Amino acid sequence: MIRGLMWHRDDVPTDDDTLTDESRETGTRDRSPLTWLVAIAVVLLIAVAALFVLLNRGSDEPETPDGTGSNADGTTTAELVASPSTERCMLPNVEVLKAQALAFDGVVRSVTKGEATLEPTRFFTGDETDVVVVKAPDADLQALLAAVDFREGERYLVSATDGQVTLCGFSGPYTEDLAALYGKAFAG
Repeated sequence: MIRGLMWHRDDVPTDDDTLTDESRETGTRDRSPLTWLVAIAVVLLIAVAALFVLLNRGSDEPETPDGTGSNADGTTTAELVASPSTERCMLPNVEVLKAQALAFDGVVRSVTKGEATLEPTRFFTGDETDVVVVKAPDADLQALLAAVDFREGERYLVSATDGQVTLCGFSGPYTEDLAALYGKAFAG
């Protein structure tokens, strides 16, 4: 037995049934629930955005513009990152090396948990510090980027700008060729 559905004209919603009588003249009275829901959502969105800005303000900024800071024992430290770049490698040259904000010759004193601590012996440019800490990328990324593989007790020439170590042969183990490039870039 099949029963059919029967609609009465009074049961069918019309466009007139969904309209409200909201207007500016009624003020906040007679507003539909949807209006209030949208208003609450906007207020919550603004509050969450403001909270996000306040909680994250300054979290990525170094202690000073150049990334240096003083330790409790009075030594100064520069923190650098050897991270991936979207740029392609070029042959190391004097012009690019000259543009670096920090360049130094130093010896690795320790390598722990992906950080190499170097003791600079000479600064070519930039603020001189007692210690430079370089956070290295993982081994797979190091090979891909021609990044420096810091080893304890070895000597390195390192350059950086904006806290980022210059990779692709601009920073690396001390060699006479790289030392000559640094000498030309920072002569005088």
